[in-house]
Amino acid sequence: MKKFDKDRLILAAGGPVLAIVVALALTSVVLLASGLNPVQPYALMAEYAMHSDIQVLIVNQAATYYLAALAVAVGFRMNLFNIGVDGQYRLAAMVAALVGASVALPGPLHVLLIMVVAMLVGAFWAGIAGILKTTRGVSEVVSTIMLNSIATSVVAYLILPAQFGEQVGNNLTTGRIAESGWFPGIDLGVAGEIYGFTVVAALCGVLYWLVLNRTRFGFDLRATGASESAAVASGVDAKRMVLTSMLISGAIAGLTGMPVLLGDSHTYSLDFPAGVGFTGITIALLGRNHPLGIAFGALLIAFLDKASATLDYNGYEKEIATIMQGLIVMAVVISYESVRRYGLRRQQQKVGEELAAAAAAGSTGSGDGTGPKNRKEVSA
Repeated sequence: MKKFDKDRLILAAGGPVLAIVVALALTSVVLLASGLNPVQPYALMAEYAMHSDIQVLIVNQAATYYLAALAVAVGFRMNLFNIGVDGQYRLAAMVAALVGASVALPGPLHVLLIMVVAMLVGAFWAGIAGILKTTRGVSEVVSTIMLNSIATSVVAYLILPAQFGEQVGNNLTTGRIAESGWFPGIDLGVAGEIYGFTVVAALCGVLYWLVLNRTRFGFDLRATGASESAAVASGVDAKRMVLTSMLISGAIAGLTGMPVLLGDSHTYSLDFPAGVGFTGITIALLGRNHPLGIAFGALLIAFLDKASATLDYNGYEKEIATIMQGLIVMAVVISYESVRRYGLRRQQQKVGEELAAAAAAGSTGSGDGTGPKNRKEVSA
């Protein structure tokens, strides 16, 4: 039976737990400084989240956040900072909605076509940054930020009635996708319906873990992210890995809009959720790029988003949840560095203990009966 490693558990969970605790403490300080009760807002949100319909909203929101965070995490494992997930996701959702509304196919094929289009568009948009980095050395941080702005302009242009959009009241949309292109949800009666694409999001997390930890490609990706020079020396094509990682990250980003598009809105419009990609960065950091950690992070941020609605009705500003999310981002950096230093100290202590134990064993070994017997044999 494998021995339980307490230090490993502390290092894995210590960072996120410490970040959340620090964020709660700092938020409480902000509330106190504002003359408000530092505990009641948390109790109100927890009580509000006990309603089944709110729980459904949290799970649905978490599915979208989870896919965005996975897209960011792929880049992080490669030591790439893909800030362009938000632009990739919105452009992919818009083009996929256009295609989905313009064709008529049997249900499974219709849904599959929309998903494939979204993945291809997301991969294409992220691939631009990958090509710029591998051929011209342009930082992916700079290029993806610029591509976010370009994506916003492209979406705004294509959704105009003069192009491919439709005017519906005061809103612009891409047209409604036929029911054959809807992804069936999980009906919970009065509580609402959980997006069926939540299951696909979970499967993406499983696939992410399997590829990274059980394939040669995943090993090469992690090795290149840890040390590009060492990976090149071992025969890995670093540039190809950078481009491939950006393409995969963009493809997952393209799926980020599918829970809402296929499970709720069935069209892309001006009020389609924005800023999801940036929230994905927070969740990927909080979850330490692990699929389970990302799942807990997505649920936490979704809880703060949805449960904060009750604060307005109880004399508190719902922006308290936004403050907490921002503090979590800052606390993550501090807590992870603290946990890293703790890990280094523990490793040093373990090495010292093992060396001391080896020295003690060596000094007592000469008196264990074997040593003297051998000396007698030699003298005889």
